[in-house]
Amino acid sequence: MLILTIRTNEPIAEVALFEGTTQLATNSWEGKRLLARTIHRHIDDLLKSQNKQLSDIQGIVGFRGPGSFTGVRIGLTVVDTLAYSLNVPIVGAMGDEWASQGIARLQHGENDKIAMPYYDKGAHITIQTH
Repeated sequence: MLILTIRTNEPIAEVALFEGTTQLATNSWEGKRLLARTIHRHIDDLLKSQNKQLSDIQGIVGFRGPGSFTGVRIGLTVVDTLAYSLNVPIVGAMGDEWASQGIARLQHGENDKIAMPYYDKGAHITIQTH
């Protein structure tokens, strides 16, 4: 099973490709404010490095958080959109072993259908004063 993993909760974003539990390749970069513009190129580069295409992906694992609000939101939007368009299962995972736990869940036939973010804290809203 060819699995794509995506983690975008920190300044260094990461995508990786696994065949079952064996990591084939990884691509890390400084996402910052360009994450939404660069993530697709890094996924494409990762796939090309292994002579694979998007259509070869059979499952996706996304890091749910906690972390940067915008980073988690962008990463999971990509996870959810790719899974929907490719018609493949997805799982969201957290913690230090998120990738291996997510891969195990996929291999056991689990599918979250939508990977939901976990932010750990409430939103910090600036109250407008008049």
